[in-house]
Amino acid sequence: MPPAVVKNVQELIYWQYAKIIAQSAGLSKKDYGFVTNKFKQLNQGVITWNELREYIKEKGQQECGYCGNKADLTLEHLLPQKFNGPNNERNVIWVCKSCNAKKGAKRLYEYHVYKGGLNEAKYKVPRIAEGKYLKFAYDTLQANNMLQLKISDLTAQICPECDLKSLCIKEGTEGKLSTLCIDGLLTLCFKK
Repeated sequence: MPPAVVKNVQELIYWQYAKIIAQSAGLSKKDYGFVTNKFKQLNQGVITWNELREYIKEKGQQECGYCGNKADLTLEHLLPQKFNGPNNERNVIWVCKSCNAKKGAKRLYEYHVYKGGLNEAKYKVPRIAEGKYLKFAYDTLQANNMLQLKISDLTAQICPECDLKSLCIKEGTEGKLSTLCIDGLLTLCFKK
């Protein structure tokens, strides 16, 4: 779970993105002081994520966005088409066929929870995939007026409809903000 300073979905996204900034700076995603500082700066609008830098990094991507393999690359939907994830550049990255098959129709954080538990989803999602997913999630949730949802809103309105509830129970995150909330909210936005 994120720390107590994270009160809503927008802040959860900023917290995860602050960890990416830490990693990009050569630090650990667990460097709490640095991550907290960048989180506060994102939250106050002092810094923003750099779309151009991310675009250039991705355009230069000639390896799997999950494992680094350089062969047999294919497009991977971060929010799978099974959940009506859009077939556009905001929702796809290049991955090797092996990683694409392993992830299958799981959402990004869901896949990493199954792969290695909640800590895997919090700290080990590869940078390009997570950065792109967070921006996609932010834009989608903003368009659906969901960024300001607090945990009390989620437990009352969203959790009863979320198909990730059993995974949240297993991971001990039921009724708490976690990366799985991002997956669940995105799924609800694209539900038809």
